[in-house]
Amino acid sequence: MIVFPAIDLKSGQVVRLAEGDMARATVYGEDPAAQAQAFAKAGATHLHVVDLDGAFAGESINGGAVAAIVAKFPGKVQLGGGIRNRASVERWLDIGVERVVIGTAALEDPDFVREAAAAHPGRIVVAVDARDGFVATKGWANVSTVSVAELGHRFEDAGVAALLFTDVGRDGLLKGCNVEATLALAAEVAIPVIASGGVADINDIHALTGQPGIEGVITGRALYDGRLDLAEALKAAA
Repeated sequence: MIVFPAIDLKSGQVVRLAEGDMARATVYGEDPAAQAQAFAKAGATHLHVVDLDGAFAGESINGGAVAAIVAKFPGKVQLGGGIRNRASVERWLDIGVERVVIGTAALEDPDFVREAAAAHPGRIVVAVDARDGFVATKGWANVSTVSVAELGHRFEDAGVAALLFTDVGRDGLLKGCNVEATLALAAEVAIPVIASGGVADINDIHALTGQPGIEGVITGRALYDGRLDLAEALKAAA
C-alpha cells in the first residue's frame, strides 16, 4: 500500500484545513519544496499535493509552489485542486506531475475526465469527496445528490488510475479514517481506492494495509502534529 504524505497549499504556504474549511487553516510551513524534501528524506516515494486556492477558484493559484515541489521531490507527485480542463491536465503532466486528481469536473463534465483518461492511461485520478455519503464539489463547498458509489461506477470503464475517497467530515480532525466507508467503496467498484480524511495514527495504516482494492492512504495533519511517524507508516504499509 502506498502512503501519500499530503502537502496542501494556500497562499503559497503548507497548511491543513479542518473539514475543508478555508477559514480553519493551520499553517505548518512557508516552504513547500523543503517540506517535500523532508518527506523524501523520511522515505516517501509518493506525494499528494493539493492547490486549495485552485480548488475554489477553478484554476491554478499555487502553480509556482507546485513546480518547486516537483523539481525537488525525487519520487512521484499526485496533484489536485482546480484541474477542470485538458489544458490544465497537459500543463501539469508536462512539468513532471505523475498523476492529476479531478474532482468537481468529474461530476460536472464526465466527458472531459474520460477523454483525459484515454489520452493518459493510468495518470488520471477521480476524487470522490463525500459528506454523509454524497459527492461534494467546488472545494467541498457544494454537496450533490450523487452517491459516492454512483460516481465511481460512472468511470469504471474509463481507464482512470484510482478513486480518491475522502470523508470530508473527518478531514483534518484526526478522528480516524472512515475505514468502513472506504472499504465499502472499494468492494463496490472495480477501480483501486485511495483512502483520505482523518487519519489519526498508525492504527489507521494497519486497518487499511492489505485490504482488497485499497491502493494507498493519504495523511497530513497526523504527520505534521507528530501523531504519526512517516517511517513507521511506510514500514507498516510495506
